[in-house]
Amino acid sequence: MNLILFGAPGAGKGTQALELAKSYQIPHISTGDMFRQAMAKHTPMGEEAAKYINKGHLVPDDVTIGIVKERLSNSDCQNGFILDGFPRTIFQAESLEILLQELNKKLDYVIQIDVAQDALIQRLTGRRMCKRCGASYHIIHRPSKVEGICDECGSELYIRKDDNLESVQVRLETYLLQTKPLIEYYQKKGCLVTVDGNQDIKKVFADIQCKLGDKK
Repeated sequence: MNLILFGAPGAGKGTQALELAKSYQIPHISTGDMFRQAMAKHTPMGEEAAKYINKGHLVPDDVTIGIVKERLSNSDCQNGFILDGFPRTIFQAESLEILLQELNKKLDYVIQIDVAQDALIQRLTGRRMCKRCGASYHIIHRPSKVEGICDECGSELYIRKDDNLESVQVRLETYLLQTKPLIEYYQKKGCLVTVDGNQDIKKVFADIQCKLGDKK
């Protein structure tokens, strides 16, 4: 099963990706993971990516696509994969299609986890992180026993800079701008499935499995 997973920040994409990876026994591959692995292994594409990442610059498309090819050529992708964070543009989507043809693979489904913007803002702005151990909480969905204090190590909880309201709104606007053309692109291809991400986590996963036809 070869999948792409789309979801706005706060949509629960990471949670669903982990469940899909376990259920279908395929790797969850994020753009960040691909870059880190290629750089750690000092592959030619990894060395090229490091030139940009280490300077805080965006990695060019040709390098990103090269790293995707390296990653999808690994043996653990033989039975499928879940791509997360790629493609981000129509050009990348078209390049991925060519790449998959070269690898004798085909894209089965593109899964969009759809969540109302108000709910996304509530999820993200309510998140709290521990300064010491990195434990994650939410003021509504997973509050700490003592407000502002980590249950695990007793340290102070804080709001990440990218979780304040202004940053969250910018992140969501950027996602919508990037993703809308891709949603339309894959809709025309006939491989897009959309699930309601406003539901309970288990119900979202059950809906994804239903949309995929529970193929394993």
